[in-house]
Amino acid sequence: MKKVLILCTGNSCRSQMAEGLWNLLGRGEWQAVSAGSNPAGYVHPLAIDAMHDVGVNLDAAVSKHLDQFEGEPFDLVVTVCDNARESCPVFPAVVETLHWPFEDPAHFAGSDAERRAGFARVRDEIAAKIGGYLE
Repeated sequence: MKKVLILCTGNSCRSQMAEGLWNLLGRGEWQAVSAGSNPAGYVHPLAIDAMHDVGVNLDAAVSKHLDQFEGEPFDLVVTVCDNARESCPVFPAVVETLHWPFEDPAHFAGSDAERRAGFARVRDEIAAKIGGYLE
């Protein structure tokens, strides 16, 4: 089984959604984990809701610091925001590193419906990127 580490700053939205989606789309061939360079300490409720809409349960997900995975071998490290890319430590056993920046849905303004739509859009963009990589 291949392992991917998905890094973001807060590990509350994009990287959490990417972890859930990668584990779903990887169909047992991949194990995904996520972490942040400055963990928020929670997973955003709208990220949890957006993932429920596609059958992925993040109810028990927790925000984790990237130091938790130091020294672990990964086949792939993906950064999903520019800040994480800049602060990404070197993982010596990593075969490949990719940078896929996505807009941070935690900063979206508007009505509840508009914010939910923004989270769903970012979730779908992440799913499309992962799906394209896995093909």
